[in-house]
Amino acid sequence: MIDRFFLSHPRSVGESYGEHAATASRFGFSMIVGGAACVVHAILPFLFARTASDTVKKLYTQMKARQPAFSKERPAFQQPEWQIEYEI
Repeated sequence: MIDRFFLSHPRSVGESYGEHAATASRFGFSMIVGGAACVVHAILPFLFARTASDTVKKLYTQMKARQPAFSKERPAFQQPEWQIEYEI
């Protein structure tokens, strides 16, 4: 039971429980900071103009680097299904 709840996922990504906890915590803290900057930017648009998007790109790059098969693919935001087509 403990193995299934606490160790199965970290092992599936090649990490120990401690390594996974540290990585997930770092990612989570970065998202909180980026999200807070985004909320401040919504109220005061002259502040943190690129902080949230830079945070997302940084985390996305780090996540891709951690998964060798995933790192060979084009970034999701460059995939055709993510592109918005405008009709004029």
